[in-house]
Amino acid sequence: MAEHGPIFAAMLEEFDEAARKLNLERGIWDILTHPKRQIIVSCPVQMDNGAIQVFTGYRVQYNITLGPAKGGIRYHPAVSLDEVTTLAAWMTWKCAVAHVPFGGGKGGVICDPTRMSPRELEALTRRYIAEIIEAIGPEKDVPAPDVNTNEQVMAWVMDTYSMHVGHTETAVVTGKPLEMGGSLGRREATGRGVMIVARESAKHVGFDIKGATVAVQGFGNVGSVSARLLAASGARVVAVTDWKGGVYNAKGLDIDKLITYAAEEKTVDGFSGGEPLKNEQLFGLEVDILIPAALENQITMENAAQIRAKVIVEGANGPTTPDANNLLHSRGIFVVPDILANSGGVSASYFEWVQDRYGYFWTEKEVNERLEAKISEAFKAVSETAAKYVVDMRTAAYIVAIHRVATVTKLRGMYA
Repeated sequence: MAEHGPIFAAMLEEFDEAARKLNLERGIWDILTHPKRQIIVSCPVQMDNGAIQVFTGYRVQYNITLGPAKGGIRYHPAVSLDEVTTLAAWMTWKCAVAHVPFGGGKGGVICDPTRMSPRELEALTRRYIAEIIEAIGPEKDVPAPDVNTNEQVMAWVMDTYSMHVGHTETAVVTGKPLEMGGSLGRREATGRGVMIVARESAKHVGFDIKGATVAVQGFGNVGSVSARLLAASGARVVAVTDWKGGVYNAKGLDIDKLITYAAEEKTVDGFSGGEPLKNEQLFGLEVDILIPAALENQITMENAAQIRAKVIVEGANGPTTPDANNLLHSRGIFVVPDILANSGGVSASYFEWVQDRYGYFWTEKEVNERLEAKISEAFKAVSETAAKYVVDMRTAAYIVAIHRVATVTKLRGMYA
């Protein structure tokens, strides 16, 4: 493996603390801190102007002890092997915390999809999948959408794989269009999971979600769905920010109107239902629940001391740095880590995979009921572990995940 990069090192810092609490034996420790497989491929594509451009793609299967690798494919100019490896590791722990029978995987291609035509994106997708085709499959590795990929890209993935194996194979990928074996409730699942975790956190800390004040950073799929479902649960969403700006209303924002406005304007900035709010001001608001649902490393040592929320529910991946997490915990702020808080997405992906393999599909009500049970069970396991080991929720989530993967690793034994 290449030398660990800074993102992977941050993941290891979280891992190591939990592994020490578990007294994890050295051999298992070493296995769980090394990716099983890292694939690097070159993807030549003929562009619309006739020129050939070669893109670099990655697929990392970090650990497949519990089942097939599971993780998204992202298209972005900043994709790197370190990033993809770390995200695959996080998926390993996220699947284990959610108690779904998947391992962790992730993929990515270095490209700028905003500068590519639909035909070029399709050609790139098909070539990338053709290059990694031996490594993926319903029982090997099941991709999903991620940054700058969507249902259409997943449809191309499914079709490319199906053409190679000679039959339609819907279970090779999740996050597909409903018409191709996608699952009802999938698009809302991550935000719904955040809402469930926020509600359970409120109970745990000792206040009612009804009437609780909420601030949301980021108003994409996760942030907007979380806000809408929390408002429907009786919470008062008082502040929302995104890449451009934000809005604050102490009486509560009209989330349905804000969603409509954001869809038209591509930002919440300028919404007339409240006062303007800067992103950095959001963290200083006195609210019951803060939901960072934007990018990584948003809560740092520079702003953690300003945070006045009782509960932080991480809708985004890696929004809090390790030092900031420790500071928040020492201040008595209840932080629910990403690998638990946003595990609704991978749980619903698991449901989609199960439905595809059975060829029998559930109603949206059934999907949501199963998601409710799955997320509530995961929250209970992590909160009980936090109490048992006298640790914060992030360390507890890692303890739960590492214990589950380590136990099966030992039971399976060493193959030589």
